[in-house]
Amino acid sequence: MITSSQNPKLKLVRALLGRAKERRAAGAFVVEGVRLVEEAQAGNWRFRFALYDASLNERGSSLVEQLLSRGVDVEEVSEHLMKSLSDTETPQGILAVLEFNRLPVPNSPNFLLIPDQIRDPGNLGTLFRTAAAAGVQAVFIPPETTDAFAPKVVRSGMGAHFRLPIQAMRWEKIRRETKDLQVYLADMDGKPCWESDLRQPLALIVGSEAEGASDQAREVATQKISIPMSGDIESLNAGVAGSVLMFEVVRQRSND
Repeated sequence: MITSSQNPKLKLVRALLGRAKERRAAGAFVVEGVRLVEEAQAGNWRFRFALYDASLNERGSSLVEQLLSRGVDVEEVSEHLMKSLSDTETPQGILAVLEFNRLPVPNSPNFLLIPDQIRDPGNLGTLFRTAAAAGVQAVFIPPETTDAFAPKVVRSGMGAHFRLPIQAMRWEKIRRETKDLQVYLADMDGKPCWESDLRQPLALIVGSEAEGASDQAREVATQKISIPMSGDIESLNAGVAGSVLMFEVVRQRSND
């Protein structure tokens, strides 16, 4: 059992939870809680190690056995140390350090998401979760968007990270990767989404509600698209707006 706060594994966890720079340098990130560790296990993600404590429930204990049977390095940690590590208010007694295992972008994709300047982790995670549910084939993360593998983003993504190719990318490469697609920018001055043809191969750019889309995003976009709203409401938050638009794509294509 690990009982020292100076244990190298605990130091690594703290570093990975703290800064995107540390995650990039280590090529790893942290997932917390039974469900997310289960999702990583089911997706055959590469585990560097897992930690658990005595508070783990029966489902979590079964998960530990599965990880051990796979040859994953699993160690018990004292409860107070686990609580000191946890980024959540109610720790579930298990976390894992996973290696980046970026899923490949399919050839000739016809449905991409580009969250531009999204800095709220909850909104970004919501966009990932919806993208996975809507059949988005890959997400490109441009500069100025928050780190896709930050702890709060991973939690709010609810396992989408293990199903969805998510790649950080500069705008020059995004332009190349989307050259054969219609690139729709969510914008309140755009054409209503119900009147737009979203059955064609496309990429959807969703900017932050605070700052909107960047100049680079506007240069890449070929069309602007909006969500008709009643009353005096001017905008939705990025997670909701992106979700509405992604499922409008699903609706149109299912009726094709």
